[in-house]
Amino acid sequence: MDTAFMRSRLASNLVHEECAPLHPRSCHFHPVQYLRCSPKDSRPCQTLISSSPLRGSTQRVAALPDVDDFFWEKDPTPILDTIDAPIHLKNLSSKELKQLADEVRSEISFIMSRKCQPCSPGRSVVELTIAIHYVFNAPMDKILWDAGQHAYAHKILTGRRSLFHTIKQKNGLSGFTSRFESEYDPFGAGHGCNSLSAGLVLENCLLSGMAVARDINGRKNRIVTVISNWTTMAGQVYEAMGHAGFLDSNMVVILNDSRHTLLPKADGRPKMSVNAFSSALSKVQSSKGFRRFREAAKGLAKWFGKGMHEFAAKVDEYARGMIGPHGATLFEELGLYYIGPIDGHNIDDLICVLKEVATLDSTGPVLVHVITGTESDTAENIKSDITPNVEGPPESSHDILKFLESGLSRTYNDCFVEALTAEAENDKRIVVVHGGMGMDRSLRLFQSRFPDRFFDLGIAEQHAVTFSAGLACGGLKPFCIIPSTFLQRAYDQIVEDVDMQKIPVRFAITNAGLVGSEGPTNSGPFDITFMSCLPNMIVMSPSNEDELIDMVATAAMIEDRPICFRYPRGAIVGTSGTLTYGNPLEIGKGEIVAEGKEIVFLGYGEVVQRCLIARSLLSNFGIQATVANARFCKPLDIDLIRTLCQQHSFLITVEEGTVGGFGSHVSQFISLDGLLDGRIKWRPIVLPDRYIEHASLAEQLDLAGLTAHHIAATALTLLGRHRDALLLMK
Repeated sequence: MDTAFMRSRLASNLVHEECAPLHPRSCHFHPVQYLRCSPKDSRPCQTLISSSPLRGSTQRVAALPDVDDFFWEKDPTPILDTIDAPIHLKNLSSKELKQLADEVRSEISFIMSRKCQPCSPGRSVVELTIAIHYVFNAPMDKILWDAGQHAYAHKILTGRRSLFHTIKQKNGLSGFTSRFESEYDPFGAGHGCNSLSAGLVLENCLLSGMAVARDINGRKNRIVTVISNWTTMAGQVYEAMGHAGFLDSNMVVILNDSRHTLLPKADGRPKMSVNAFSSALSKVQSSKGFRRFREAAKGLAKWFGKGMHEFAAKVDEYARGMIGPHGATLFEELGLYYIGPIDGHNIDDLICVLKEVATLDSTGPVLVHVITGTESDTAENIKSDITPNVEGPPESSHDILKFLESGLSRTYNDCFVEALTAEAENDKRIVVVHGGMGMDRSLRLFQSRFPDRFFDLGIAEQHAVTFSAGLACGGLKPFCIIPSTFLQRAYDQIVEDVDMQKIPVRFAITNAGLVGSEGPTNSGPFDITFMSCLPNMIVMSPSNEDELIDMVATAAMIEDRPICFRYPRGAIVGTSGTLTYGNPLEIGKGEIVAEGKEIVFLGYGEVVQRCLIARSLLSNFGIQATVANARFCKPLDIDLIRTLCQQHSFLITVEEGTVGGFGSHVSQFISLDGLLDGRIKWRPIVLPDRYIEHASLAEQLDLAGLTAHHIAATALTLLGRHRDALLLMK
């Protein structure tokens, strides 16, 4: 790719606009996206984070280059072309299986790179996926995955290759396993890999449930689940493992260890490695002869009495603990027979061990520890090489990424972290507790500035909430940052440990509302409802990035009760002006953004921007609507609502949330206040009572009836202008 191309084609494709709507062909680059120039060369595109907070910096829109010119040609896949179902793997030789792994990896890279989406986790488990399907017989044997990206190779090998290019698109394949998609997916996967969804660790509980159901029904099929090392941070995993050990039912748990950890050892212990000795030991541990000898020895020790049995058990535990990896005895204590570690990229070793495991009957649950690593091991090195290009057109494919990155748009997360960092500069009591799978890159600004005041707890959301409550009781000001979908898992702690005790924890709820291609698994439609019903909680949501900055300052100021604010993923609205620091808002006070008559839109959150567009659409029909920004769902601005009801005939509440949220609180007030007894007519616009499947964000909003056109059409219908409403929707 030469410089001439960049000066013409790519340069012309990059569009810069100030405070203008997005062009249909443009796309916002998000923190974790990938562009590739060859299957072996991958570099992450990052969101730029300025060192000094800026309010209302000019919005930038980066359009993708023409894919036919930018991406490499697809590599041939002769073996993969012959695979339509897992049964076709059975007759392949070891050499052919290794070639198949390369072809599957190339296929994933080729398709996901065109989508500018990460695929390293999916590429890292290709050999493991092939080995599982080579040994076990799906769909009779149930194979479960706890993370969506880990199942990419699984989807390709189970008859969905022809549709894989539609993944995460409207009416296309789901980004996760789905029972509605294929008989090879016995259960839907959730919160794994990205800032991943509801039911992440359910796979282990499901594993126990499926195994028990199999035993009760007298079936002989095998149950296999693949969990990631990120999953092991959640307590439900250990509950499920303990139950599985107690039931002593036959099942296989494969721990896919990427060798990444959020909490590195204080002693600097090196990452676990796989060598010839550990591979040989794993084969011995999994062999039928060794397992039968071990079971016979246990039976003999029992025959000699309880004391001898306990002594033999301790000898077995100590021996396996000495030759096994650190932490292996934990799984043994939970009742799972530990095998490993095994090289996750050595197909021969994987098949050998899994074959032995598959032939074992009536010996209880087994955990196979597989070291896959991930290609993101090199991401930190790559990341340090990418900086904005300020010296002119790019001269190489490496510089293309620098050139593209200079056009990336800022997101709500960027704005939030910059504002929080500015507050933390002046208030040493501010600390950050992050929960949920995956951390947004923008948070690294705070982490690098205040490493001792930043705690990333992964998917241990319950612990994150109670830990934040403890910090608050100790006199600090914790900001507990958790994506909406992950916050669901910590609701009991929010009620019992925070709200009931009026502990001032500040919840920053990210990824609120619809999230586009991640679908219902990672969407956050419920937080307005389940947070606003708590008696002591202050609940608010900004309409743009300026208000988000002000809400950070507001949350930092509150010290007598808990407070939360939600904001969406994606690019900011883009306003003018510079930021010094946010101005604390008056609690429970909204504002009128645009004045009109007869009909009023009362928006909560970012939908206020769509209400303004709807107002503009209605002006073409000679209708001047009022637009009000509620800001607070709890406490409501009752004076503002009374004024709006007295001055208008129609009130429409708009929110990107479910029934029971902001609109329900407004209707409760106006009905009790007697306002509904007068001339005011109220209509709510909320998300429909169904899950919105994966699609682009614009398509999801259209499916949900939450576009500006839908809002305007609702107003026209209320006014009795049904024909105009139909014309508007067309």
